[in-house]
Amino acid sequence: MAHIVMVGVDAISHTLPSLEILRELVGRGHRVRVVNDPELRDLIEGTGAELIPATSTLPKGAWPEDPIGAMRIFFEDAAQVLDQVRAELDRDPADLYLADIGGYAARVMAELQRRPFVQLSPTFVAWEGYAEEVGAPMMALPGADAYRADFRAWLEREGATTTDPDDFAGVPPRALALVPEAMQPNADRVDHDRVTFVGPCTGDRTDQGSWERPEGADRVVLVSLGSSYTDQPELYRQCLSAFGGRDGWHLVLQIGRHVDEDALGEIPDGVEVHRWVPQLAILRQADLFVTHAGMGGSSEGLLTATPMIAVPQDVDQLVNADTLVGLGVARRIETADATAERLVAAASALLDDPEVAARLAELAHQARAEGGTVRAADLLEAELG
Repeated sequence: MAHIVMVGVDAISHTLPSLEILRELVGRGHRVRVVNDPELRDLIEGTGAELIPATSTLPKGAWPEDPIGAMRIFFEDAAQVLDQVRAELDRDPADLYLADIGGYAARVMAELQRRPFVQLSPTFVAWEGYAEEVGAPMMALPGADAYRADFRAWLEREGATTTDPDDFAGVPPRALALVPEAMQPNADRVDHDRVTFVGPCTGDRTDQGSWERPEGADRVVLVSLGSSYTDQPELYRQCLSAFGGRDGWHLVLQIGRHVDEDALGEIPDGVEVHRWVPQLAILRQADLFVTHAGMGGSSEGLLTATPMIAVPQDVDQLVNADTLVGLGVARRIETADATAERLVAAASALLDDPEVAARLAELAHQARAEGGTVRAADLLEAELG
């Protein structure tokens, strides 16, 4: 039995992708502990792992549009998380440290204690040339020099052996990408000696509930914008107009916590409205997925071979939407342009094209072949030697 510590971040989209890996490691007899905000206690402890509570400072609402400002928020949160758990991890070191892409405290501790470290990336990873193509323009933005100087000073002060911020926050010596390789931009330029794509690590998710396709539903449409971008009442109304009340169609509409159902107007027949749904259970039976193209939803759409209408909202969703379109399995519509007419046209183009179904079947097979949870756990145990 090994002692494994993962440092996560206080965000559902960053927490869900690794939960099944934690569950698998616990099931193999390892002692697994997770550093994260107490708000995520139930999710984390539901895997059998132990929570090491560390209050997060990440914003619950809107993030700054300035990318340097957003990077500073992640860095400053990681620094204060390390302050909260440093004594505990000094007292009880791990045999293996894991971290989300923002869990910088884990790599600091791994370098200090000379323990193996593996990043569990819930999104795409940097590729050869990323620093020049993406990083350099970003580091030329106002505030970047001060950010890098503060980051370097923190690494030096904490005793990390990697003190260059770009090296530290870039691709680590070892990473598992918890997404299909098909979702990775410039996959041919990723260092596969350092990064292994294991695909979505989903498990059966029975703890999140079940869902049954209604009798007589010839087409099932799921509309879900994840957990953070759900304040879109007008988009929901357009989806109701596009897919609700149609003979043989059934619409599942997840509206999140921001929108009142009353704001949607009259709910047609053949529609169910929820604040939260067991997404994967529905996608396994759905015919169409209207998604914000977050990495989790995009990956699950590929894994379940579900055609997608991508309505991206922010950050990596813009790249993900274009990736899905390039794969031939989605149509992209901007939020302001997502009228009922355009949604129906996109749905028809996807559902009536046999090449879309064939391409999805191929991509779903590739994603499953990447190994998922079991392969991820095997690779992590290999790091233990």
